Amino acid sequence: MSNNSLTFLSRLYVDHLKVMNYADRTVGHRETTLTQFSAWCEERGILKASEVTKPILERYRRHLHHSRDKRGNPFSAKNQMARLIPIRGFFKWATRQNYLLYNPASELELPKVEKRLPKATLSPEEAELILSLPNIHTDEGLRDRAIVEVLYSTGIRRMEVVNLTRADLHPDRGVLAVRQGKGKKDRFVPISDRAMGWLKRYLDEVRIGFAIEPDPENVFLESTGQPLTPDKLSRLVSKYIKQADIGKGGSCHLFRHTVATLMLDNGADIRFIQQMLGHVSIGTTEIYTHVSIVKLKQIHDMTHPTMHKKHESDDEPEATEEELLATLESEDDD
Repeated sequence: MSNNSLTFLSRLYVDHLKVMNYADRTVGHRETTLTQFSAWCEERGILKASEVTKPILERYRRHLHHSRDKRGNPFSAKNQMARLIPIRGFFKWATRQNYLLYNPASELELPKVEKRLPKATLSPEEAELILSLPNIHTDEGLRDRAIVEVLYSTGIRRMEVVNLTRADLHPDRGVLAVRQGKGKKDRFVPISDRAMGWLKRYLDEVRIGFAIEPDPENVFLESTGQPLTPDKLSRLVSKYIKQADIGKGGSCHLFRHTVATLMLDNGADIRFIQQMLGHVSIGTTEIYTHVSIVKLKQIHDMTHPTMHKKHESDDEPEATEEELLATLESEDDD
């Protein structure tokens, strides 16, 4: 195998990512993406990395645009971008390491990804309905109640729930330690007394019976003593959302969207939401400012001509127009 072959250099690049302590999920994704790109190139007689040119990369981008997923749907712009970014990173690394004389991907344009609002969020009443559905008179039901309480209280990710250990619980401080979250970053997340109470009840009454040696230390276990898997967690949360029959679908991430939106509705600073959710960029968190429109709705009610008569009958509005506008402008500055 040539030292300049795509396959050989791709393996070196993956090893480099591992040495640089990239997250396992990131390494796996980039390895898969580069394998698919190498296979596409080989089908067209392109075996060496030095044979890849800017026009060839543009052909591959068009190929992705016309490709379809397992369900027969066209690749979204986000999916296409996720497959192109590792290729761009690979050629940048290969050029820096002097395996290539120039970087053919240096001017590779990525598809523009539209920013979409979350498909759904829960109202407080809908969330409470879902939380009430697990049968707490059974071991698994009590465990499930603790799970949905944690999701609703903290907004942590599915994998962060799966990886939660008993040592990560700090009831005296009212926080959870989320270790090695997305991007291998640790953070503390507040948790309500109610959610911590359900957690304690699950640990004292159920987990102690589920656990078998060697104890994996994960908080949430199957009845067999094994840690709960991500897929199993998604299925059980999705089951309760469907049982609620509220016309909304989703799973763990639905609670994450809900936590961010409701806290913003109630006046939380977006920078606090960013820290709580573990977002690296404030831009990721800002999507929820478009979902949380409580303040904007108040301004609309106070100022729109069709609402005028209503406000003439209001004895004491909650806030002045100037105060509400100032609040919205300060959020935009964030």
